[in-house]
Parts: sequence; structure tokens; C-alpha cells
Amino acid sequence: MAITQTSATSALSTTTNPTNPKGTLGKDDFMKLLLAELQYQDPTAPMDTEKILAQTSQLATLESSDNTKTALQNLTKILGTSQQFSTISAIGKTADLGSNAISLNKGSSAKFELYFPKAIKHGTVDITDASGNLIKSLDVQTNPSGVYQFTWDGKNQSGQSADAGVYHVNANYTDKNGDAQKTKLGTYPIESIKFDKGQALAKVGSSYVPLDNIKEVY
Repeated sequence: MAITQTSATSALSTTTNPTNPKGTLGKDDFMKLLLAELQYQDPTAPMDTEKILAQTSQLATLESSDNTKTALQNLTKILGTSQQFSTISAIGKTADLGSNAISLNKGSSAKFELYFPKAIKHGTVDITDASGNLIKSLDVQTNPSGVYQFTWDGKNQSGQSADAGVYHVNANYTDKNGDAQKTKLGTYPIESIKFDKGQALAKVGSSYVPLDNIKEVY
């Protein structure tokens, strides 16, 4: 009995790869173990039928689980590709980042970008505090529609340095047809989509932002 067991173990070790860096057994490994067990079983005490059926059932369950895992992985890839194409379709639409606020440190300046959907005839960019009080107005020059950068010197209408804090930026302007238009900080056309390390980034203005930062697309 002991001699039979020793030879079975020896034969199994020479017919299978002893290296298993992940420390797990797949369905092929279980099949090899089952066949080896049947080959080297003690003829005087053969494996009973129930045990064989139980091991076969376990093997079938393992294979089914492995196939399900593979199918789910393929489905994930397909859904990821589909989502990427869906993201690309947003190019040319307008993204709203959900905030028109900028922060200012006392004695410093602040730069920001505004998108004007219509050609500009004339207008102003109004910077207000949290209570809606006008702090500074910047003149808007006649220009085609597009994204323009502005620099606020950090001073109020009286020429004094504004307090440090958060301020809001809105613009009121007249288009070339004489119609009144409005725009605000934080709304820009989506010019392109870039995928970086699995993350989708949208180009709004002169910078790329994660899609999670976009609150609305229209």
C-alpha cells in the first residue's frame, strides 16, 4: 500500500509542472490530479463511484466559473469601448463645469477664460463677491465667437486691492446683430477627448479636465 502511494506521488511530480507562482489550481490542474489518482489508485481499494462523480462535478463547476469569468472580462472590454465612443460623441457640445467661481489671494492677480458663443460687438465681464456685489468690470473687445483669456489685477473699481476670497465671473455682451447675450465662467465647448491611463479627459478652453468634473453637456 505504501509503495503504491509513493510511486503515484513520484509520477505525478514528474508529469506536472511543479512551479505555480500564483499558488492556485485551474481546471486543467484538477483534471491532471483526477487522472493521476485514477491511474495510481490501489487495485484492492478502488475509488468509489460517488467520489468520482463528486470530483467530476467540482471540475464542471470550476470550468463553468472560469468560462463565466472570461465572458465577463470580454463584456467589460466591449462596454469600455462602447463608452469611449459615446464620450467621443460629446465633441462639439458645450460642457458646464458647474461653477463660475475663481479664488483670489490679496495683492495678487487672477487669470480665467470665458467662452462667448456669439460674435462680440461690445460688453463687460463682471466680477462679483459671494453676496452679488460688483467688485470689478472688465471691458470686452469686439471679437469673433470663441474662448478668450482675461486677467483681473485683483483690484476693485476704486483701484484698491480686493480681499482674498472666492469671486464669481459673468459676462453680458451684445452680439453683431445687436442682441443681448450672456455667458459665464465654467462653460466651454468640448474641443477634443483624450484617453490617458484609462481615464477620459475633455479639452475645455485651454486645458483638459476629467469627465467627472463636467456637470452637464448640452
